[in-house]
Amino acid sequence: MKNYLRLLRPKHYVKNVLVLLPLFFSGRFFERMPLCVGLLGFAAFCLLSSLVYIVNDLRDAPADRLHPTKCRRPIASGAVGVPSALALAAALGAAVLLLGILARFPAGSWLCMGVYLLVNLGYSFGLKNLPILDVALLVSGFLLRVLFGASVTGITISNWLYLTVVSISFYLALGKRRGELRRQSDTARLVLRYYNDAFLSRNMSSCLTLAVVFYSLWSVDEANAGTHLVWTVPLVLCLCLKYSLTVEGNSDGDPVEVIYGDKVLLVLIALFAAVTTALLYGV
Repeated sequence: MKNYLRLLRPKHYVKNVLVLLPLFFSGRFFERMPLCVGLLGFAAFCLLSSLVYIVNDLRDAPADRLHPTKCRRPIASGAVGVPSALALAAALGAAVLLLGILARFPAGSWLCMGVYLLVNLGYSFGLKNLPILDVALLVSGFLLRVLFGASVTGITISNWLYLTVVSISFYLALGKRRGELRRQSDTARLVLRYYNDAFLSRNMSSCLTLAVVFYSLWSVDEANAGTHLVWTVPLVLCLCLKYSLTVEGNSDGDPVEVIYGDKVLLVLIALFAAVTTALLYGV
């Protein structure tokens, strides 16, 4: 059972919190019906992302067996057989369909999930070996989560917020590639042979700057008049600085591992969430 749980990668469900982002920033997060729909959407995307992880692990199993750490993944190590993994992936797909039908997801939500699945299948079956496109596909996964969350709850959010998500996602994806390049050889991931540290670091800085600028513009947007969200900008700066400091150290750049492994960063995230909740909802 433990190996099947590892195959689902529940630690990575933290990325799916982006599904709830439109609802949270809309000021309706504590309304029963929107929250229930949002949580169902979150659950559906968790199941869908686990399906994608299984497909990726099946595809990468031969290469993973030659990797110093990925060789311990359930499929690569032989702890979970290919037929069992395929059956689990089919069950997850059926669960997503059933959940979406029962929750009456709108057409836009199905489109987001379909595009997410196709993008990740393309990524697993070769597109991840194409420079820049590999990073863009990783970013699309984050953006599609936000678009899905907006669609499933029927909430329209600011374009500034979309731009913030895209910019910070590029920063995270480039940071992951830089971490892989620094800690592994160029043969560990084929696309790494096209990148160098200077290129990745320079563009990480550009994307992080853009993310802070876009977030700042969103915080003072007319739609947020009276919320005083501008006071969260210093917190966002502290978050960005702490994350940057961590990935500059002994880190592989994986956002999930960085967040879970840094207690100070977790405290800052919790503080940001608390302050933002207080400003938006008058708690």
